Amino acid sequence: MFRRSVLDELPVLRTERLVLRLLDPARADIMVRFRHENRERLKQWEPRRSPEFYTEGYWRLQLRYGVREFREGRSVCLTFLTPREDEVVGVANFTNIVRGTFEACHLGYSVGARHEGKGLMKEGLQAAISYMFADYGLHRIMANYLPHNERSGALLASLGFEKEGFARAYLQIDGVWADHVLTSLINDP
Repeated sequence: MFRRSVLDELPVLRTERLVLRLLDPARADIMVRFRHENRERLKQWEPRRSPEFYTEGYWRLQLRYGVREFREGRSVCLTFLTPREDEVVGVANFTNIVRGTFEACHLGYSVGARHEGKGLMKEGLQAAISYMFADYGLHRIMANYLPHNERSGALLASLGFEKEGFARAYLQIDGVWADHVLTSLINDP
C-alpha cells in the first residue's frame, strides 16, 4: 500500500557495493562523465541523444526535474554510485508510475561498460525493486528489452521478471523503431 509520506524523504539505499539515490543536481558532473564514458556502448540500447544530453547544464536540469517527479509520485530515478559516491556505476529509472487500479511502472536501466559482468546491476536492482514494492507500494513493474540483448533478458529473468509478450516496432532505439520483449514482475508477497 502506498504511503504518501514516502515522498517526504529522498531514498538512499545501500547494498554491499553500491549506494542508490536520486543524484543531487550539484553532482551533475559525475553523471556527465558516466554518459561520456559510455556514449558508444549505450547508444545501441538507448534513444538517439542530442549533443546537449552530454552537458552539465542538461543534467542539472534533468536531476532537478527527477526530484520534482519523485515528490509528485510520478517517477523514481535512482543513480547507482560507488560506496564513496564519487562515480556513477549505472542508473535505474522507474517511470510512468500509475496509481489506482494499476499500481505499476516501467523500469529502464543501464550500467557502465567498466562495471558490466560484476553483478552490480542485479545487486542494485534487487534493492531498488524491493524499495518500489515495499516502500512505494507498487504491484507491478514492467521492463522491456531488445530481443538480441540476451544479457538484459537474463538479468530480468534472474530477478523474477516473466516474459509477457513481444511488441513490434515498440521503441525508437538509436533512431530506428525496434522490436522488444515485454516482461513484468508482480509484487506477490
